[in-house]
Amino acid sequence: MKEQLKKIEELAKAELAECTEIKALDDLRIKYLGKKGELTAILKQMGKLSAEERPVVGQLANKVRADIEEALSEKLTSLKASEQAARIAAESIDITLPGKAQTIGKLHPLSRVENEIRDIFMGMGFNIADGPEVDDDYHVFEALNLPPDHPARDTQDTFYINDKILLRTQTSSVQVHVMETQKPPIRIISPGRVYRSDAVDATHSPLFHQIEGLVVDKGIKMSDLKGTLEMLMKKLYGNECRLRFRPHHFPFTEPSCEVDIMCFNCGGKGCSMCKDEGFIELLGAGMVHPKVLEGCGIDSSVYSGFAFGLGLERMVMGRYSINDLRLLYENDVRFLEQF
Repeated sequence: MKEQLKKIEELAKAELAECTEIKALDDLRIKYLGKKGELTAILKQMGKLSAEERPVVGQLANKVRADIEEALSEKLTSLKASEQAARIAAESIDITLPGKAQTIGKLHPLSRVENEIRDIFMGMGFNIADGPEVDDDYHVFEALNLPPDHPARDTQDTFYINDKILLRTQTSSVQVHVMETQKPPIRIISPGRVYRSDAVDATHSPLFHQIEGLVVDKGIKMSDLKGTLEMLMKKLYGNECRLRFRPHHFPFTEPSCEVDIMCFNCGGKGCSMCKDEGFIELLGAGMVHPKVLEGCGIDSSVYSGFAFGLGLERMVMGRYSINDLRLLYENDVRFLEQF
């Protein structure tokens, strides 16, 4: 039995020396020291020994167990150290390698120009007003002197939720909300998204952006409107910028005008971009119609005002010489990274 115990110890240590995994190490522990292990099987035979042999064999068996347990512990420590070293090597970072360049985002050209326009008007004492994109028919049309049977509604066909609730066609509806809740003097701009049922092409989109302006106070005249718009355009396009005012008709302003800007491409000489006119149509404006003021509870015999509405996309296209509105919405990084 002594020879068997020594042989078990030799075999265990030999297998431990070749073991390379912690799981295999646990299998060896069970094989030699478990309840059904080889050392336990030998100890079960001690009842066959004489009284003189039992203490000697028992002492040897305990020593063999202790030696195997010590060898297992040392091997476990060695395997854990090897695994940790391998993991550290695999997860290590070579700090001498060049770093990966991070792409930094920029403002979209629509946001960039809108922010500039906001800053210009705030510098002239205007406040920024906001309002609902989903509004009622009264604020979008009727309060702006566009009754249900008015033909001008045909050119502003939009998206209806029901007969009375719709997506706004212009941010003029914000002006109505402001005039209903705020007494003059009023000096605001209202930038935001608007919606019209237009087919998508190089100059049209069912979703676009407008910036409407409104001033209501005592003694407001057409010359105030003209000076405000000229200040805006010169701030945006430089002092050489020239505007042209043409008579027009809008139901919510009287008198009304269309405002054109000198062609960015040809400098007023005439080209394909401006259709040889030298000017490009930019925005509509005019003096607020007395009926609109009265409908909002403002006495038109005391107060007057002017209003204007410009398309942000058109301003951006002129600013950066963009010839297709769709480029602003396609999110093509090759296009956007130019700005």
